[in-house]
Amino acid sequence: MTSALHVAPDEILDTLRAWVECESPTHDAAAVNRMMALAARDLAIAGAQVETIPGRMGLGDCVRARFPHPRRDEPGILVLGHLDTVHPVGSLAHMPWRIEGDRAYGPGALDMKGGNVIALAAIRALAAAGSRTPLPVTVLFTSDEEVGSPSTRDLIEAEAARHAFVLVPEPGQPGDGVVTGRYAIARFHLEAVGRPSHAGSSPAEGRSAIRAMARKVLAIDALSDADCTVSTGIVSGGQWVNCVPTLCRGQALSMAKRQADLDRVVDRMLALCGEEDGVYFSVSRGVTRPVWEPDAGTLALYAIAKDIAARAGIVLTHGSAGGGSDGNFTGALGIPTLDGLGALGRGYHTPEEHVLIDSLPGRARLFAGLLLRLGA
Repeated sequence: MTSALHVAPDEILDTLRAWVECESPTHDAAAVNRMMALAARDLAIAGAQVETIPGRMGLGDCVRARFPHPRRDEPGILVLGHLDTVHPVGSLAHMPWRIEGDRAYGPGALDMKGGNVIALAAIRALAAAGSRTPLPVTVLFTSDEEVGSPSTRDLIEAEAARHAFVLVPEPGQPGDGVVTGRYAIARFHLEAVGRPSHAGSSPAEGRSAIRAMARKVLAIDALSDADCTVSTGIVSGGQWVNCVPTLCRGQALSMAKRQADLDRVVDRMLALCGEEDGVYFSVSRGVTRPVWEPDAGTLALYAIAKDIAARAGIVLTHGSAGGGSDGNFTGALGIPTLDGLGALGRGYHTPEEHVLIDSLPGRARLFAGLLLRLGA
């Protein structure tokens, strides 16, 4: 019974603090690699054979850890997490690791270093108890999930195809829930190219790329409806305040519950391309996460998790969720995938990001229970 496993919150918090204080924003490959090295060391101490997979596209490395097992070469369980965060290096200065009441704060504490540490705690607890999992366990930590996994999708899909189950310790859902499906997501690159002039002496001769982008942003946001949301999250333009800006770039994101709804909005986004009043506006499609709809394999996996939780007196809910994860890829491939197995908390991607400390032992026991039940 996993309820008898020794899972101490203080031990989880000690590991989580070290990981949180090793800042690892996606676009800082050196910082991500420092985090990968820290995680690799902890995985090696836990008994895994660890390898570092070099990064590409200017992004960080990945770490793959295989734990000893007599059936090691057979399809097993893949624990899939990311170690990159949205918080730039230096964020600890204004959002330091701290514990206030029942909450532990810090950049990446919830999304998703807390969940990764929970998975590691589950593996450690099973080893300490002398419990062998029926199936071999592999951990894959990736480096670019926060930007859509452009450099790791092929690695994720290839690794997942060698496994029977995928467990993703992304943040848990409110009400002690897990995730059995995720919405489709598409990113877009935006560019406006205008005509230069002196902003003071001859402004009318120029065509402002920033002004054109502003109009397009309003048009893009207006595409949102009940079935698909669209938002512009990055805009950058101009170089001199005394020059009519000739270049402005941006990025937008769309999210839909169904692939057909996403495809409809993609067509409308691409239709925004063209020239107007001397400014050429272009839209190009970036990385995409396919819709992941729960199938029989995933729902059977959830049923096992629900039974494990019920034995501990917990009602485990489930559902599809917005906000993509690498579970989109594995679930869309038809590999039974259970997501949202990480810590409970709130505020991820904000300065108030925190985990609920009381959730850590229970979630670790749930994770351990899955490792013991799958394949049994």
